Amino acid sequence: MAFDKIKVTNPIVEMDGDEMTRVIWKSIKDKLILPFLDLDIRYFDLGLPNRDATDDRVTIESAEATLKYNVAIKCATITPGWTKPICIGRHAFGDQYRATDIVIQGPGKLKLGFVPDGQSEKTEFEVFKFKGAGGVALSMYNTDESIHAFAEASMNTAYLKKWPLYLSTKNTILKKYDGRFKDIFQEVYEMQWKSKFEAAGIWYEHRLIDDMVAYALKSEGGYVWACKNYDGDVQSDFLAQGFGSLGLMTSVLVCPDGKTIEAEAAHRTVTRHYRVHQKGGETSTNSIASIFAWSRGLAHRAKLDGNVRLSDFTAKLEASCIGAVESGKMTKDLALLIHGPRVSRGRYLNTEEFIDALAEELKARLLVRARL
Repeated sequence: MAFDKIKVTNPIVEMDGDEMTRVIWKSIKDKLILPFLDLDIRYFDLGLPNRDATDDRVTIESAEATLKYNVAIKCATITPGWTKPICIGRHAFGDQYRATDIVIQGPGKLKLGFVPDGQSEKTEFEVFKFKGAGGVALSMYNTDESIHAFAEASMNTAYLKKWPLYLSTKNTILKKYDGRFKDIFQEVYEMQWKSKFEAAGIWYEHRLIDDMVAYALKSEGGYVWACKNYDGDVQSDFLAQGFGSLGLMTSVLVCPDGKTIEAEAAHRTVTRHYRVHQKGGETSTNSIASIFAWSRGLAHRAKLDGNVRLSDFTAKLEASCIGAVESGKMTKDLALLIHGPRVSRGRYLNTEEFIDALAEELKARLLVRARL
C-alpha cells in the first residue's frame, strides 16, 4: 500500500555536516524523511570544505535562514536509577567561550579595568602581582540581557515540560559573577513565573554546582537543569554517557521567544568511524541522535504550522527508534552496554542495517494509521 506523503506547509533549514555524521545524515534523509514527507528544504552545506570555500559566509546565511523560517535541523559538524529524562539547558553565550586569555612573561601587576562610555575616568582593580617566571591570566564576561534571556528560556522550557527547574552556579566563590546569574533567575521567577509554576505543581531552585552534580547522580531524573556555558558543555556529555551513549543525546538551541529553534545531534562527527568508512570498512555508528535532530526540528515545524499529520509522523519516527532498540536491533555502542566488551557480531547491526531496520519499523507504524 502506497503511503500518502505528509505535506509540510512551510520550509525547514537543513545544515549538512562532516565526516561519518554526513554519511548517516544522507541515509536518514533518503530512507526516513523524504519517502514520507512532501518537504521544502532550504539546504546549506556546513561541511568544513564549504565553510572554508565561502569564508564561513554559508554559516551566516544558514543562521539568517533559520531566523526567517524558525526551524533548522543540523548535522553534527549509565547511571543506574535514571528512570526519567533530564534536560540540560546550556547558556550558549559568554564566559570561557568569549574570554581573553594571555600568557604572562615575567613579574608584574595584572589589572582589570573598565571605562564607562562617555567618561574618561576608569575603574581599575588589581588582580594579582606576578613574581618569577610569570603565568597565565583570563578575563571573561557575560551580559544582563543574555542571562535574562537564558532565564526566560529555561523557565519556559520547564513550564512546557511540567518539570522542576534547577540553576547551578558556584556563587560561593564567584560571588558577583555567578551571583548575577542567581539574582537575575530569581527576579525573573518571582516576577513572571512563580504563580505559573505553583499552579503546575513544579518549582524553581538554585543549587551549587557541586550539590547539583551529586543530586543528578542519585536522582531518578525528570527535571530541567540550567547550566552556565562551560558547565553545560561538560555536564551534558556526562549525562549522555550516563544514559548509555552520546548517540542518545538530543540537542535543541532555543531563542528566548521560543519560536525559533535549531535541532542537532549533540555529538561530534565520529571521525574514527569515518576513517574506517573511507577505507571501505564496516562501521556501526549510532544514528539515533541525528534522527532525533530531524524529529525534534520537524515537530517544532508541526507545532508552528498546526500540522497534525506531521506531528504524528515525528512521534512515530522517535517511537520507531525506541521500538527497534527495545526489540534488540541496535548499533555496537548499545550492544556493548548489554552484552559486555566481548559482544559478538551477531548482536548488533552495522550503520546502514540499523537505518534500514528503522525504516521498516517506521513504515509499519505509519501504515497502521493509513489503514484506519
